[in-house]
Amino acid sequence: MRYAIPTLAAAFVLVPTVAFAHAGHGDVSGLTHGFTHPITGIDHVVAMVAVGVLAAQLGGRALWLVPSSFVGVMALGGALGMAGILLPLAEVGVALSVVVLGLAIAVPFRQTLAAVAVAGLFALFHGQVHGTEIPAAASALYYMVGFIGATTLLHATGIGLGLLFSLETGKLGHRVMQAGGGAMALFGATILVGVL
Repeated sequence: MRYAIPTLAAAFVLVPTVAFAHAGHGDVSGLTHGFTHPITGIDHVVAMVAVGVLAAQLGGRALWLVPSSFVGVMALGGALGMAGILLPLAEVGVALSVVVLGLAIAVPFRQTLAAVAVAGLFALFHGQVHGTEIPAAASALYYMVGFIGATTLLHATGIGLGLLFSLETGKLGHRVMQAGGGAMALFGATILVGVL
């Protein structure tokens, strides 16, 4: 398990490089823009890392259920956004996701199925924002592969951090995670005020 997260992270970093060597310009543009979109927005980064930390905090099957729910529903939201089907208040939903996911870590939250539902709900808004901001010349398929890859990498980072704090430092690590969740929630509140 110790080497699984770094190996997964390295794979996602190298995937775009391999794709660049074999794809056309629109495909490369789509993959690059898709991959960079989630990691250039601090609200997306914090929410997606929070999903991973929450999954690690819950443990067991939540390690794959919570991030999988987020990625699957985010892809649906992205497809809707690319098709021009818009959800109202998507940016508010993204900001609210940082607040709620941060609070779920701070409390801490203990219901796996509820965490799956919450992650899925907020993923729809994240996907919507990604989908509506696709560049005109980008390949929709490669753009989606890019933002799914970046999201998975961010989830894996959160899982790695969560496991590191819970396994390596025991009770102190749990307190650090809870404090980090509270900080995420406060940060999300400032983002929320900015978009309202």
